[in-house]
Amino acid sequence: MKNNYGLRKALRILTFSLVAGLLAACQPAAATADPNIIMTAAFETAFAEISKPTETPVPTETPIPTATIPRTPPALPAAYQTSLLKVDDIPRTYVADSCQYLQNKWNPNNAVPGTVVMTVMFHGILKDATVSNPKDITVSDFNKLMNDLHELGFQAINMQQMADFMYNNTKIPQKSVLLIVDDRHNAQNFDEHFRPYYNQWGWPVVNGWISAFGAADNVLAGNVNLSNEGWVDYQAHSVLHQTPITDSSPDEFITAEMQGSITNIQTYFNKTPIAYIYFGGNFSKRAAELGLQFGYKLGFTVNPRGPVMYNWVPQADTINQSNPSALPETPAGNPLMTLPRYWSINSRGELDNVRAISEQAAQYAEQNKAIELEYYDIVCAPTYGSIPAAQ
Repeated sequence: MKNNYGLRKALRILTFSLVAGLLAACQPAAATADPNIIMTAAFETAFAEISKPTETPVPTETPIPTATIPRTPPALPAAYQTSLLKVDDIPRTYVADSCQYLQNKWNPNNAVPGTVVMTVMFHGILKDATVSNPKDITVSDFNKLMNDLHELGFQAINMQQMADFMYNNTKIPQKSVLLIVDDRHNAQNFDEHFRPYYNQWGWPVVNGWISAFGAADNVLAGNVNLSNEGWVDYQAHSVLHQTPITDSSPDEFITAEMQGSITNIQTYFNKTPIAYIYFGGNFSKRAAELGLQFGYKLGFTVNPRGPVMYNWVPQADTINQSNPSALPETPAGNPLMTLPRYWSINSRGELDNVRAISEQAAQYAEQNKAIELEYYDIVCAPTYGSIPAAQ
């Protein structure tokens, strides 16, 4: 096909040359053109075209795709452990979705790693120089505790902040304290002891409200006024306040105590409690299950296991010598519904431990940050998206 094309091209050139030559020969000129010369030139031009080598087109190569090598995700590090807790008080995690946990942990808009909450419970705050009931604390020791907390950089939070932090790692102060006053008290108790710290530092306080008396409660009106001011946060602390919840408690009794508290607080305080503060610190697996169904987000024992962090709650598997009076929490199956609290009288002695746990946990997180972010990028980002940017 290529030779035929060249021949056709040469014939066209020859024809054109002959015609051009003949036309030229017919033109008048000073000297007569030699037809033989003209014909010879035409044939030479045509022959030159035939003799030219035909260019062979170079085929275009199809690019070979580069093979993508799958990235192997690194193993995630173990949860932070510390010797600052008692040997049988072991931190437990509760977020099952590793990707969601890592996204909440490393979101720069959330609480920074190492953020702790120290929960302190109060009963009586007495003016006497000494107290005989280990549940109570003197006014002097109470004020020392509050000032020590502030000097060490702690800030008080309310129960909604606590729930948001424990569920989503929502930003709170890196060293936070949750102050819970158990039982019914008149408004003077809060005004005298806690209002000065609310006025100075904006510190809220939580009250575990007993719902036994309904509208007939002689301290109800003053507490409703405090609730309306917004700095005393009322949560559930049983209805009867006579019989603790145990593993043998029937559903009807648990419902009466837990749902009954919700109904009472909704009726008189115009709010829905999100925390159940167990009477006597007693709890059960069934109470933890029903509490979630009723809408509670958190539950509090009287076990002084330690502070808590996002996805990190110290608990015990059995009754043990480390903490012989504390009921084991892991059989209940939900760390969020069996959170620890420090007794007020012992809290000052734990401040350095709590601060050290915060610092150690922050350092441990920073050591493992690159590994966790690499894991997130490989395993999680395709589904969960990138870690959000700082706002």
